[in-house]
Amino acid sequence: MPLINLVITLIVVGVLLWAVNTYVPMDRKIKSILNVVVVIAVLLWLLRIFGLLGNLGSITVGG
Repeated sequence: MPLINLVITLIVVGVLLWAVNTYVPMDRKIKSILNVVVVIAVLLWLLRIFGLLGNLGSITVGG
């Protein structure tokens, strides 16, 4: 993935998260959970893009 696409994607995600936090009326607890989920998802995505995290398809839940 070219660096410009990475930067544009991060800017779009940041603007969308800011817009939700600013303009969507939600409880503060729900907003904080949403922020944590988005940040974790973006971090996992970045780690996968840079090759520091293997294929997430091999992760299974349960036995």
